[in-house]
Amino acid sequence: MFRPIRILLLAGLAACAAASLPARAETVGEVGVDWLGNDIKIDAVRDPKINGVTCHVTYFDRSVIDRLKNGNWFEDPSNNSIACRQTGPITIGDIDLSKEGEEVFRSGLSLIWKDLLVTRIYDKANDTLIYLAHSRQLTDGSAKMSITTVPLFGQTVSWEKGRPQ
Repeated sequence: MFRPIRILLLAGLAACAAASLPARAETVGEVGVDWLGNDIKIDAVRDPKINGVTCHVTYFDRSVIDRLKNGNWFEDPSNNSIACRQTGPITIGDIDLSKEGEEVFRSGLSLIWKDLLVTRIYDKANDTLIYLAHSRQLTDGSAKMSITTVPLFGQTVSWEKGRPQ
């Protein structure tokens, strides 16, 4: 009797969770850097709330041989880089306008301890989107980061809820 209600509730929760997930990345490049099989990967990430902006994020992907050699199985370095550009007409959805910004993308750099994140911040005074790539660790934070900007000044930009005042 209660089974259909449970199924509907679970489906609703799953849909809400999926809607709040950050953007997905598509690997568009992979460059080998040594004979151990370590690679630099390049992912394309489209901002889920801003149509017309694509970010390219690079990160280091350790090989199995390197993991065996160094004994650290579960973690990749925090080194990363980011470049975001206008790739079409810009339409801005309901974005977080606070100084803390909003997470756009997250990818695990270790089994559970470290993530690579891309955070978007809107600089109202300069009418610019700022994208910050950084790692978040459970215990020790990292000062390694990369930043890029997409200026909106002079661009044809539409805001779904109107330009912030």
